[in-house]
Amino acid sequence: MAFFSIKNTNMLKPFLLLLFPVCFTTLVNAQSADEKAIRAILADQTRYWNEGDLELFMLGYLDSDSLMFVGRNGVTYGYQQTLANYHKNYPDKQHMGSLEFTILQVKKLSSDHYFVVGKFHLTRTIGDASGHFTLLWKKIKGKWKIIADHSS
Repeated sequence: MAFFSIKNTNMLKPFLLLLFPVCFTTLVNAQSADEKAIRAILADQTRYWNEGDLELFMLGYLDSDSLMFVGRNGVTYGYQQTLANYHKNYPDKQHMGSLEFTILQVKKLSSDHYFVVGKFHLTRTIGDASGHFTLLWKKIKGKWKIIADHSS
C-alpha cells in the first residue's frame, strides 16, 4: 500500500495541513518583498523631506518628462517641473515642516505596478497641512519609481 494512496487519507491530511502554512508563508513573503521596497522608499522620502532635501525626496519619482503629478493647481508633467513646483510651494523648512505618511493601502496591480493610497500630514509653525495621496508605482530596471502622484 502506497503512503499517499487515496485509501490512506488519514496520513495525507496532516501532511497537507503542515504543507499549507509553508506554501502560504512563502507566497506572502514573495509578494511582500516589493511592498517592503516601496514602503522603504516612502520612509526615505519622509526622512529626506524632514531634513529639508527636496532633491533627495524626489529620488522616489521617475526622472522623466512622463511623470504626472496632480495637485491643487492641476496636472503637472515632468520630473523637473514637479521638483520646481516643490521648491516654489515649499521654499524653506518653515513651509516644509515635518512630514508624516500614513499608508492606507498598498495594492499590487501587476508584477511591475503597485497602487498606494495614503494620508500625509505636515506639522508646521505656519499652520499644519494635510491631505490624501494616491501613487502609481512602476518597477523599472529593478527599481520602484512613482510614475503618477495625485496629492490633495
